[in-house]
Amino acid sequence: MMRLASQVSAVVLLVVALVASPAHAWNRSPAVTFAQLPAGAAHPEGIAADAHGNIYVATFAVAGTSSGTGQLFVFSHGGKLVRQVNVAGSSTLLLDPAFHPTTGDLLVIDFGKQQVLTVDPVNGASSVFTTIPGGAAAGPNVLTFDDTGNVYISDSFQGIIWRTGSAGGAPTAWVTSALLTTTGVPPFGANGLAFNKNRTALFVANTGNDTVVKIPLSAGTPGTPEVFVNSVNGADGLIIDEHDNLWVAANQADEIVVIDPTGRVIAKLGDFGGIDSHGAPVGLLFPASLVRSGHFIYVTNLSLALRLFGLAQPVDAQWAAEVTIHTISRISAHIPSIKGGPRPDFDDDFDDD
Repeated sequence: MMRLASQVSAVVLLVVALVASPAHAWNRSPAVTFAQLPAGAAHPEGIAADAHGNIYVATFAVAGTSSGTGQLFVFSHGGKLVRQVNVAGSSTLLLDPAFHPTTGDLLVIDFGKQQVLTVDPVNGASSVFTTIPGGAAAGPNVLTFDDTGNVYISDSFQGIIWRTGSAGGAPTAWVTSALLTTTGVPPFGANGLAFNKNRTALFVANTGNDTVVKIPLSAGTPGTPEVFVNSVNGADGLIIDEHDNLWVAANQADEIVVIDPTGRVIAKLGDFGGIDSHGAPVGLLFPASLVRSGHFIYVTNLSLALRLFGLAQPVDAQWAAEVTIHTISRISAHIPSIKGGPRPDFDDDFDDD
C-alpha cells in the first residue's frame, strides 16, 4: 500500500511539474495602422519605400477606380497622404511597385495588362518597361533586382521567373518550374521573391501551394528549384533581412512569418483583431506585401474576399466584406524572443540603413 501511495505521489509530482513548466509561445509584435487609403480607394496590394522613408502603395482595385486607371498612393513616413497618382494607360489591377537600384526609376506591375510600367511617381505618366509573353495566361506579380540592375519578375500563372536588363525590353524565361505553379487557392503560384545576402539563392513564395521555393545560384546561373519550406498559409509578399531571415506575409493566416536560413520559423508577428467602428481592419487582414523602412515593416492589408477566386466559404470573407476603410499596417522590425523559449541565436533586428 505504501508503495502504491509512493507511485501515486510520483505521478502527481510529474503532472504538477509538467503543468508548471513554461509554455513556449509566439511573442507577437502587434500590427498597428500606419495609414488609410482615401474614401473610395480599395485593396492596397503592392508596397515600396524610397530613400526618404516615403511609402508607395499600389491598389488591386477589382471594382475599378474613379479615374478608370490604376492608382498609386504616396504617404510620408508619418502616415500622411502626400498625393494620389493616377497611372496613365494602366489597368486598375496594379501589383508590385519597386524603385530600380541603378536608374532610380519607379517600376510598377500592371497585372491586368500583363506588363511592367515605368511610372512618374508625381504625375503618373507611364511607358511600357516590358510586356510578359503569354497574353491573358500571364500573371506578372512581383519585381526584384540583382547587383547589376537586371530585373526579375515572378509570373504566378505560368510558373516562370522572367528576366530583363536594366533598360527593360523583351524578357527571357530565366527559370521555369512546376514548383512555381499551383492548383490551389488563391490561384497564384510564384509571388514574392528576393535574393539572399550573398546572391547564392533566389527565394520565391508560392501562394496557392503554401510554400517558399529556393532557386540555388552559381555565379548568377540558376540551378534546380526546390521547396525550402511548406505550410506558410498563403505565402505572399517576401523580403529577406541581412541575416538571411525570410519575412513572409501569410495572407490566409493574417500574420507575418519569419523563417531563419535553415528553414526554422523563429517568429510569427501581427494578427487580426476584427473591424473597428469606422470599418477599418484592426491589425492584419489578408496581408499581401511588405517592405522595410527604418525600424519598421510596412504591410498592405489587401482585405479581399477569396470568393472572387471561386472558394465557397473562406474564413475571412465576411470580415473583408465589412471593410469600408482600407489600410496599411506597421509592425516593428525587431524579432522578439519566444515566450518561455531561448532567444534567437543571432542579432534580433535589422541593422540601420
